[in-house]
Amino acid sequence: MSDFQPQWLATMTGSLPVVDPEEAWGLVLQHFPEIPAWPQLPRRAFLENMYVQYSERFPGIVLEDERIYVDRTQELDPALESLYVAYLENDREHGGVSPEYAAALSMLLEGKVKFPRSPVALKGQVTGPVSWGLTVVDQDRRPVLYDDVLGEAVAKHLRLKASWQECELCKLGAPTIIFVDEPYMTAYGSALVPLEREQVSALLEEVFAGISGLKGVHCCGNTDWSLLLSTSVDILNVDAYEYADALLLYPEELGAFLERGGVVAWGIVPTGAQAGSESAPSLVRRLEGILDRFAAKGVPRDDLLRAGMVTPSCGLGSVPADTAERVLSLTAEDSAEMRRRYVQSSETQEE
Repeated sequence: MSDFQPQWLATMTGSLPVVDPEEAWGLVLQHFPEIPAWPQLPRRAFLENMYVQYSERFPGIVLEDERIYVDRTQELDPALESLYVAYLENDREHGGVSPEYAAALSMLLEGKVKFPRSPVALKGQVTGPVSWGLTVVDQDRRPVLYDDVLGEAVAKHLRLKASWQECELCKLGAPTIIFVDEPYMTAYGSALVPLEREQVSALLEEVFAGISGLKGVHCCGNTDWSLLLSTSVDILNVDAYEYADALLLYPEELGAFLERGGVVAWGIVPTGAQAGSESAPSLVRRLEGILDRFAAKGVPRDDLLRAGMVTPSCGLGSVPADTAERVLSLTAEDSAEMRRRYVQSSETQEE
């Protein structure tokens, strides 16, 4: 871990439901000036779908009729060799993301985003190997993660994507946070996803190894949190609005994670219809209640308070624009209130 102090700062998860990258950046900087996250814009183009966005140069990849798949009938050896050479030589450029695949990221890297103040950190994201490898299929609709050859290539491909992105963001002068987004971890352990624990851990660690700064993992549902907590991840992003009690099943693992300097980004703001019936005070009460339950399970409350961030529970690319704006606003308000209660007061006591 670095010297990063989370201090209940806020950031967002992935996507926004707008098509104009300038408008998207306006929303990001309005609500999250301390930790801006470049926004994915899936409504702008199919290429910004979270699986398509990181597909460039994967062996045999085909995009047609808004479908992504790998054509195993192609001669894949040259592309596989190119990937493995780039991986062995740590050739980050092989993992580059073209502007048409990520308009807002391109705008940022081209110096067209003006921060209102110096960020505490810049956040990026890449789709995780489990989710990418189970979603992207071959021509027979078999997930590529189950292919002996392609499955091994998935994590190496995404490692280069994460490494390139981190390197580019570092050029902007702020510390970086790269999230590995793993929505499909909700299916881990089910009969539908026959993956061994060691295999999942190895896939994640391969991608994490390409990230030299802070690395996070996001899962917007229930999963085996002990698996994620046992990896080298620095920031755990959980949908705390719906699934905090699932994480509560692992108090010892969470305590050990916090003790080694881990951070929990609490996705306390719902991204669905519930956002309309919640307020910043109601969500702060909900979050404090969650912290109370963890403390009752033996997780030191001071550790929880020292290691907290605030986020929406999930990405916003599929929700109505007005809902997205409300979620962003609630997230920023919750962060401000948690900071008022627990950061400023602690700083005053230290003085």
